[in-house]
Amino acid sequence: MNALMQTYGRYDLAFERGEGAYLFATDGRRFLDFASGIAVNALGHSHPHLVKALIEQGQKLWHTSNLYRIPGQERLAERLVAATFADKAFFANSGVEAVECGLKLIRKYHDDFGDPNRYRVIAFEGSFHGRTMTALAAAGNEKYSKGYAPAVDGFDHCAFGNLNEVRAKIGPETAAILIEPVQGEGGMRAAQIEFIQGLRKVCDEFGLLLMFDEVQCGVGRTGKFFAHEWAGVAPDILATAKGIGGGFPLGVCLASERVAAAFQPGSHGTTFGGNPLAMAIGNAVLDVLLEDGFLARVNKVAAHLDRRLDELLRRFPGAFESKRGMGLMRGLKCASGVTNTDLVDKLRGLGLLTVSAGDNVLRLLPPLIVTNAEVDSAIDMLAAAAAEAKAA
Repeated sequence: MNALMQTYGRYDLAFERGEGAYLFATDGRRFLDFASGIAVNALGHSHPHLVKALIEQGQKLWHTSNLYRIPGQERLAERLVAATFADKAFFANSGVEAVECGLKLIRKYHDDFGDPNRYRVIAFEGSFHGRTMTALAAAGNEKYSKGYAPAVDGFDHCAFGNLNEVRAKIGPETAAILIEPVQGEGGMRAAQIEFIQGLRKVCDEFGLLLMFDEVQCGVGRTGKFFAHEWAGVAPDILATAKGIGGGFPLGVCLASERVAAAFQPGSHGTTFGGNPLAMAIGNAVLDVLLEDGFLARVNKVAAHLDRRLDELLRRFPGAFESKRGMGLMRGLKCASGVTNTDLVDKLRGLGLLTVSAGDNVLRLLPPLIVTNAEVDSAIDMLAAAAAEAKAA
């Protein structure tokens, strides 16, 4: 027993270094990393450009607080605005902080410019928005909220993908709709393009704000900068994190000018968020991600992964029922009698790191710099684990 709070069921495995898509354990073993720190290490491990940015900024200045201008913060905000629907950005340290910022902005917007009695948010079954009390209430998932009653008020839940149910839930107190375009923890379920488009129309019809949680599915993970771009619609608010820092704690809440105008000095804040060190690394991530051809390469290797997953499904119907997700955010729904956590253990023993998800899904989240050859290696290990699971 160590001095850490027992909030994680950690594996007895520690790493000392990483390189690209690989991690190296303290005992010398090498692992192909298709977990990426739960979709965080978007550019793999120890990416040279990120390391350079970290060292250069670390030798100059780490933290000043937001009492002063931070040039790197202004630059990153301008680049994010130029590349997205947004007009304004607020930087935080994590995904849940970005989500909380968005939820506060929803209430402040309606209090300032709409109806102050509007505060309720429609969210979706199977969602995950983080671990704060408000984020737990937004998800409405007993797996995470048990023991933390009473739930924070202000959220109504609908079936993921059911537009008629969404319409039926709208009342005089409804302020916004919150959705992950691709659910991660909830089982790697991608919303249909028509559903995302329908939510935008509903929000416009009823005067609601549309907020996307792209903490996991954003920043190139699905082959576009943000997953909602596949539907050709724009939200009013978007929360993202994980990949935007390439492994460094960084979250951001993006918003349109109209909505962001509700925030004035003192409306919201953070001590550490947007510090010079985080901003240097965030800008370095964008240097790579926004390079000509980078996302095109992501889509090519994602198409290769998609084909190889189809082969795996044909070969091992007794192990896997179906594939889910988009781009390099993929899931394999395990067949009856096969447990995703058991497969995670088997794959780790073979040298492949993966993550479990809800609904008995095996989550595959390789770094965006993964190659076709590394995908093939992962498929070989998945086949070996599936053969063993089927035999058992």
